[in-house]
Amino acid sequence: MLLSLPVNQTISAIHATPPRLVYVCAGAGSLALAWLHAVAGSSRTILEARDVYAPQALVELVVDPSPQAVSATTALALANWALQRAKRLIEGDWPLLGVACTAAIATDRVRRGADRAFVAVASQGAPWLGALTLCAPGVSVVADRVTQEAAISELVIGAIAHACGLEAPPLSYGYPLEQLEIPLGCTYRESE
Repeated sequence: MLLSLPVNQTISAIHATPPRLVYVCAGAGSLALAWLHAVAGSSRTILEARDVYAPQALVELVVDPSPQAVSATTALALANWALQRAKRLIEGDWPLLGVACTAAIATDRVRRGADRAFVAVASQGAPWLGALTLCAPGVSVVADRVTQEAAISELVIGAIAHACGLEAPPLSYGYPLEQLEIPLGCTYRESE
């Protein structure tokens, strides 16, 4: 999926800011990484990225993950893990971000829960947490997987922009963004 002009401009602005980041996604959000790399300057921004899809891959990063892999607690734990990983990888004195996305999107099997995503950003300041509900359980109209992936990736780019002190581009797919309270108990494994 091609980048929209507002997202492209936002990513250029992100690459021009000082923060360096580690990004972890689970279930969706990989398009955000592709978009970040599609705009020149990504090597100034991204230290590392991981796509943790298997349950065991998630367990390697999060201590006692919640029964729901797609949750606010899991997103925050992944973001905190990513921030600690960034601290181990950085060379120089740069502001650091740990960015995470965990999502359940349209699939070819029956799933009990809603199509939804949680995006979290951990930094030296207060963490940020947002959520999108893409389709409630039992709703017959379901967006396609590609559209949901793009909507989630826009949220990831917007969260990074916000953490970099930039204005986030508007979400263009019509899903309402919820900015959430930070739950307690977000535990992560120490990065290697």
